[in-house]
Amino acid sequence: MEHDPGAMLRRQDALGRGYSDDEIRRLYTRGEWHRIGRGAYLSAAVFSALGEEERHRFLIDSTLHALSDDAVLSHQSAAVVYGLPLWRTALDRVHVTRNRWGGGRVKRRITVHCAPIGEHVAVVDGHPLTLPARTVVDLARTLPFEQAVVPGDAAVRKFGISRDELDAELALAARRHGIDAARRVVRFVSGHSESVGESRSRVMLARAGLPVPSQQGEVFDPVGRRVGRVDFHFDGVVLGEFDGRVEYGRLLKPGQTPGDAVFAEKKREDALRDLGFQVVRWTWDDLESPAQVVDRVRRAIARAESPRGWVVQAPLPSAAAHGTSTVDAPLLCSRKTFRSREGVREQRTGAATRRRSASGWWSGSPPERTGPATRRGCARRAWARPVPRT
Repeated sequence: MEHDPGAMLRRQDALGRGYSDDEIRRLYTRGEWHRIGRGAYLSAAVFSALGEEERHRFLIDSTLHALSDDAVLSHQSAAVVYGLPLWRTALDRVHVTRNRWGGGRVKRRITVHCAPIGEHVAVVDGHPLTLPARTVVDLARTLPFEQAVVPGDAAVRKFGISRDELDAELALAARRHGIDAARRVVRFVSGHSESVGESRSRVMLARAGLPVPSQQGEVFDPVGRRVGRVDFHFDGVVLGEFDGRVEYGRLLKPGQTPGDAVFAEKKREDALRDLGFQVVRWTWDDLESPAQVVDRVRRAIARAESPRGWVVQAPLPSAAAHGTSTVDAPLLCSRKTFRSREGVREQRTGAATRRRSASGWWSGSPPERTGPATRRGCARRAWARPVPRT
């Protein structure tokens, strides 16, 4: 879902449309509006349809404008704005980093980290973010290993982050808390993982002490015909497949039903076995209780013989293959330049206001009423018809 900041209504905008503070309070008390931050609301229907990451985007929108100009989104908040996947990672607070040595704090909706930021930041949707490599290292320092590998793999693949970039960020963070854990994560991350399940599968296999598998292998038969692609392979002999149970619906060809996709997948696996490959498949449930799948992999390795086909490593996406660190439509600028960002804020606020006026969820006006009404802290005012949308 594309993030739409215009879906959020701020208190001052609601007051400008004729709502009183008492009305606003009743609307969110009754559950018709959901308060996502101080003075920021979403309709209950909109909020309930959002995933955890999208809710965090609105929490960022409701919080960041009130922070110091030197605050830069970091850690899991930067990961969410970059569109990186997160797994079992708390998103109840916005994480920012300030370019100073001390003064970090944790509040109800925000965690402030203090550390040198460097000369450059990325800007996505008007928000300043730590650079992708810095974000990977920050997450690696502060999250458990498996939770850090998931966005780390995705960032390396999406942005083509090189090992040199990660090593440079590790050097800058050498005296920060969690640096040893960060080094372990950086050594482990791989741009060949294509999903959360594949990243977690790598962690599962490593913890079991199994040989490190290669990823994304293209399998060919003896005459050079491509048979299929596999998620993992051990020395080109044992093939591993993570079955997320949603891929069949997502990868349907035109006119193909989920049943057709399942049948095609079975034919592909039969062809792989017919070539002499050992195939082991596992699911999300196996990642939670991996003993059985680890045992199946070990048995497959023990009985494997030379197959009649071969496996070739599939290349990384083009951006990663060229070692570039580009972000989807960001602005990379110096931190000092971004400090003069009032124009950016005005542009973002103006765009959000235009979106709200075009497609507001709050029906455009408060309930019609007559006679005077009193708003706390405001002069008495009266109206006989709703305030028109502008």
